[in-house]
Amino acid sequence: MLDKRRDFLAANAGKRAPMPGFVLLMRPRDDGDATMRIGFTVTKKIGNAVVRNRMKRRLRALARELLPESGVAGADHVLIGRNGGVERDYALLRTELGKAFRKVTPQAADTPEGKVATPANTTTPAKAGAQVGKRP
Repeated sequence: MLDKRRDFLAANAGKRAPMPGFVLLMRPRDDGDATMRIGFTVTKKIGNAVVRNRMKRRLRALARELLPESGVAGADHVLIGRNGGVERDYALLRTELGKAFRKVTPQAADTPEGKVATPANTTTPAKAGAQVGKRP
């Protein structure tokens, strides 16, 4: 569990996955320790203490479900509650958190054979509308 301000500030320098109900920050610690740490924060802009605590309880429950299977070992994770996160459906928040974990998880660049795994018919968004051989 993150409890020091410097840990939250360090996580802010890592990867970020904004979602409608929250923002997920993830930063590998690179200290050799494989434990996953988590921190929660909800600002006063969200509402009074009752609303903020309710949002933190929802974020804790989400993290309890998804962090062990989707989190990054040896990294700090921070969940920042956003306005409207309290009213969002819990199942929707759960799918968004899974999507956010996939977004910040480092992808293996190479397959076991040493080749990059890319399908033949995949196009990148930058190349999707490009015309080959013609110049304007």
